[in-house]
Amino acid sequence: MEQKIKEGLDQIRPFLQRDGGDIEFVEYTDDHIVKVRLQGHCAGCPGAQMTIKGVVERILMESYPEIKGVEAVQ
Repeated sequence: MEQKIKEGLDQIRPFLQRDGGDIEFVEYTDDHIVKVRLQGHCAGCPGAQMTIKGVVERILMESYPEIKGVEAVQ
């Protein structure tokens, strides 16, 4: 599953890199939560939570229905 998640993040990555940011896979938990770390301009950005929920979570959950959510970690 982790490999599938990483492939999904690779599809999202160019969108973030356009704005000087990036995303790093951290963990896929036993309760089906994907933990990621935003990097570059995305780290600490006021719109970071919107990016996680509105873009990353939506795309990953549409691609892999077993995922229950996406959370950002520091």
